[in-house]
Amino acid sequence: MQVSSANNVKVYNLSSGKSMPEWLSDRKKRALSKSDFDIQKRIQLLQDFEMPTVSGCVQVSPDGQYILATGTYKPRVRCYDVNHLSMKFERCFDSEVVKFHILSGDYSKLVFLQCDRYVEFHAKYGRYHRLRIPKFGRDLAYHSPSCDLFLVGMSPEIYRINLEQGRFLAPFITDSLALNACKVNPMHQLLAVGTIEGRVECWDPRARRRAGVLDCALSSITSDMQVKGVPAVTSLAFNGGLKMAVGTSSGQVLMYDIRSNKPCLIKDHRNGLPIKGISFSPRAEMVVSSDSRAAKIWSESSGRPFVTVEGESDLNDVFLVWDSGLLLMACEAPKLLTYFIPGLGPAPKWCSFLDSLTEELEESPTAAVYDDYKFVTKTELESLGLGHLIGTSLLRAYMHGYFMDIRLYKKAKAIADPFAYEDYRKSKIKKKIEEQRTSRVQVKKLPSVNAALAEKLQDEQTSLKAKKAKKEGAATILSDDRFLALFKNPDFQVDETSEEFRLTQPLVNKQAKRKEKEKSSMMDQFEELNAQEEEELEGRASSDENSSSDEDDRSWQEELRREHFALRQEQKLKRRREREKGGAPTTTPKFYEIKAGEEFHMASARNDGSLKRMKKASLAERVERETESFSRSSTSLGNQQVSFSAKKDEKQRRRQEEAAEHHKERRKLRRSAGNLSKKKR
Repeated sequence: MQVSSANNVKVYNLSSGKSMPEWLSDRKKRALSKSDFDIQKRIQLLQDFEMPTVSGCVQVSPDGQYILATGTYKPRVRCYDVNHLSMKFERCFDSEVVKFHILSGDYSKLVFLQCDRYVEFHAKYGRYHRLRIPKFGRDLAYHSPSCDLFLVGMSPEIYRINLEQGRFLAPFITDSLALNACKVNPMHQLLAVGTIEGRVECWDPRARRRAGVLDCALSSITSDMQVKGVPAVTSLAFNGGLKMAVGTSSGQVLMYDIRSNKPCLIKDHRNGLPIKGISFSPRAEMVVSSDSRAAKIWSESSGRPFVTVEGESDLNDVFLVWDSGLLLMACEAPKLLTYFIPGLGPAPKWCSFLDSLTEELEESPTAAVYDDYKFVTKTELESLGLGHLIGTSLLRAYMHGYFMDIRLYKKAKAIADPFAYEDYRKSKIKKKIEEQRTSRVQVKKLPSVNAALAEKLQDEQTSLKAKKAKKEGAATILSDDRFLALFKNPDFQVDETSEEFRLTQPLVNKQAKRKEKEKSSMMDQFEELNAQEEEELEGRASSDENSSSDEDDRSWQEELRREHFALRQEQKLKRRREREKGGAPTTTPKFYEIKAGEEFHMASARNDGSLKRMKKASLAERVERETESFSRSSTSLGNQQVSFSAKKDEKQRRRQEEAAEHHKERRKLRRSAGNLSKKKR
């Protein structure tokens, strides 16, 4: 249940909340109702109070025990028993129902006016009789003293069907081209008919002649409304024997005393939509008028608005349960809406628990958020220069911020940012100019970051739109908000000169070439097949079918080798230039070449290569290179003596020194074990 408050009037939406699908079994529905908290807390006034697609009309039987509603699709009527709060029966039709009327006190006698000119009469067991009228009907009314059924529609005639005799009677002929609505006053049995010319004609069924004509079109036209034609009469309602309400296609309700030709009151909905229904609440002296957007409740005497109820979708029919505050609404949605307004009256007897429920809710009021307040955080207050208001009555603490009056917020916003309106105006002008330029030649607008990638994706999008493909793949990256930083943040710029990009580019080129080959025409494929057949006939091997794919693989591998060779040559040239300059090499090692906790030396990496070259060299070359590590001397007898010292790496030398220091420390701390004796167990 959802509660809203406007003008200090509480409106309880009883149809809000989750609804369980119809295809679920009873066992699954019970399990879902136990596990889902929202379903447990909802108020289900009537079980299955909905239609498969759209609901059209809703009414309550005169005895107040049954609720009937029509809908589609398939066209049907559903009857709900309020004693059991569930659906009693359901019947389907061949066409949609425009209007229906309950002829008896319960559901035993019903009449339905359908959109294909048929009129169906139903009894308790089902359809009783079916007949057709000459023109399409729009509304119907029943005159109980004479048992006459009146039907109006796309003709000037008012068709009469006597249900006691079971035959058509001579119709009443009006001065209009078409009729929209008809209503019988239960007090003096006067029949009122609304025409498309904006007039109301009243007929006396007993005298079978016109009693009077009321022109409502001139009274409904005001100076501030734009006239697009003569407003037609779309709905009628009586309150007692003298008061009559007339709804027009321009969204106005005119209150008349039938003794006068001038309206007592004019109520404008200001929506510009036709009035679909009017009903009176004698207990509260209110009028409920509805269009497709909302149902407005206002005072019958002064026209002062009481409350407005807006549905989630367009409304088709609104019914106010007599002497109560319960509203039933049929709308362009499967679920029929139910609203309870305690200000109009108490709840009906079959749902009297609503009164106690609403009283409990009123005793424990909850904080409401109104439209005339603005929620701001502490940082926003400081940016507006209103931080000194914290703790005063102008701010009300709520969660992680404060509520403040919207007028104060707008004034502070205008002072803090005086050029906000100018910026807004410029943006609107720019937007309109861009909309006008859509008919001109479109130029591809590429982002500043990764422009080549964006252009490639745009080309893929255009090709996908031409083919109307179902799977768009990577082409949706441009329209996805998650990848906006890829084309705006310069940190995501692709470096085409990097080693990784150059090594992956051959694979990208291979895929592009493969796609181009797939786009080749069917004629080329047929020519290749014919050529292959001729080659096989000449004696060539049939294994040449996959030669093209092998050539692609070889070309890709060769291109990759060339890239590797080019990168190695560039690195050698760079190192050579650094050695010539005498500076240390600036190349950084790969992350997989560095061990954790050890320092990487480029000199050791170069020594590995020099050692390999030394091993391959001859003994004479090694002796010439190692002149520094050994000395040569000759004796008087002609003998030669060579002395040399083995080269030790700095790392080995450091390890030996650390080992010698460790041995010295151990010698100082070492103790003899001669004084220890073995203990026998």
